[in-house]
Amino acid sequence: MSAEPRYIHHVNFPTTDPDRTAAWYAKVFGMKRITPKSNTRVVLMTRGNFDLHFTPVEEMERMAPYHFAVEVDDWDDFLAHLGELGIRHTRPIQRPENQSKFCYIHDPDHTMIELVHHAKRPN
Repeated sequence: MSAEPRYIHHVNFPTTDPDRTAAWYAKVFGMKRITPKSNTRVVLMTRGNFDLHFTPVEEMERMAPYHFAVEVDDWDDFLAHLGELGIRHTRPIQRPENQSKFCYIHDPDHTMIELVHHAKRPN
């Protein structure tokens, strides 16, 4: 038994349109929607290695600068994928000190998502 946490299981964000949110995260990140047996209002999305939950709200409150980050394996392929979907991103920034790149996108409710790629990070 350990007193240290293993990992973050999920994060929860608000959504004004649960079905639109589920479709967007499926399209952009390949996530699958799970139908909960208890709280059927919450949208549960998973990729197997990380989960996101979305709670329906009537109105969004401003979330910036809050965001979450997703590591992508192939920077150029993922940016091309976004282009095919018509999803705009901020200008990519490079960090030579750790050989990484990052930029930001927003989901349909304007939740900010940081896309990150580390060229030499071990799996």
